Amino acid sequence: MPSDPDPGFRMSWLAAIPLHYSLRNLWVRRITTLLTAAGMALVVFVFATSLMLDAGLRRTLVATGEPDNVVVSRKGSTTELQSAVERSQAAVVAAMPEVATMDVAPTSGGSSKAGSASVMAEPMASREVVMLISLPKRGSGKISNASIRGMEPSGVMLRRKVRLVEGRMFRPGSNEIVVGRSIRAQFAGVDVGQALTFGGRDWLVVGVMDGARSGFDSEIWGDVDALMQSFRRNAYSSIVVRLADPERGLDAMVRRLEDDPRITLAARRETDYYAEQSAALSRFIRILGLTLAGVFSIGAIIGATITMQSAVASRTAEIGTLRALGFQRHAILVAFMIESVGLALLGGIAGVGLAAGMELVEFSTTNFQSFAELAFGFELSPDIVLASLLFSVGMGVAGGMLPAIRAARIGIVEALRCG
Repeated sequence: MPSDPDPGFRMSWLAAIPLHYSLRNLWVRRITTLLTAAGMALVVFVFATSLMLDAGLRRTLVATGEPDNVVVSRKGSTTELQSAVERSQAAVVAAMPEVATMDVAPTSGGSSKAGSASVMAEPMASREVVMLISLPKRGSGKISNASIRGMEPSGVMLRRKVRLVEGRMFRPGSNEIVVGRSIRAQFAGVDVGQALTFGGRDWLVVGVMDGARSGFDSEIWGDVDALMQSFRRNAYSSIVVRLADPERGLDAMVRRLEDDPRITLAARRETDYYAEQSAALSRFIRILGLTLAGVFSIGAIIGATITMQSAVASRTAEIGTLRALGFQRHAILVAFMIESVGLALLGGIAGVGLAAGMELVEFSTTNFQSFAELAFGFELSPDIVLASLLFSVGMGVAGGMLPAIRAARIGIVEALRCG
């Protein structure tokens, strides 16, 4: 058998076309590349912002809770608005041994002697009531619901993330209220020094609080007894307690509540409770956003297919030359697929970059669980960036597959004749 006259020239079937060949072609057709990438960028932007909005909602509500706090409410209730806790049952919960205590000095009538005799141990528990009030929105004057929470002074201590940014905290027993940062931004007449009228009384705004991007930013706080009297409520919505043992205290409290026939209450960790509040709205945002991204992606895939088909048609002679040099069909297919994926990644990176700017925007909508206005922002995470880029790669693969297969099937003679 005759030997190969030039064994160094024969190309292995594993030989691949260099990567810079595919990337160079994107630059040569830069106008078409930019237009197609822009379409993909918009699709990735919609996809990423829907995920960011969902993540921002869940972060806002989960961040509202403290891991060592427990919300005790009526069994079967999904929100505090639906719950009713009798005063006698609230007293039983506050006295449970699983509840942490704090040392409090008597305000009056206590012993004047120094030492431990002048200190009392009080449970770290807050009896609370949650209601809705209607307020006009800034600018439009449109009426929307706002959530107002009545609490005991200990309720402020149970919320470590909340801090005052203006004014002072409300005084127990008074008609004073403190508004969240988002409440002040969205509603009219809630600046410090202004008064709101609801429940047949005038309520003076004495402070603005920052809830660290939690649900408390969208709440109004006041004294629980004053609010219950004003709204003629005779039962609390819930009682929030701090666990003495964050690890095992919840299980012990749950068993104690279940074993006591006098009590018809259920205990949930505060973080879990608020995570449940985001379920319905989170599902709606996710379905709507992904549906829109899916519909728009069809147009982007068609655009990528047209772009790559045009590239194949204009480079038929070039494909024939590559085949004549010894590159196999699979190398041609891979080269065009790399070109399509590179085009999609360019759009994906641009889309993620646009979406990143949305972290500066705060969004407000009605929470399906509480029917109150809830403000939350967009949150970009590494997982969302990765998912968005993979989504763009998927569009690139779908858009480039048919043109790449067509390019790989072009014969040498046919290609060179066309050239």
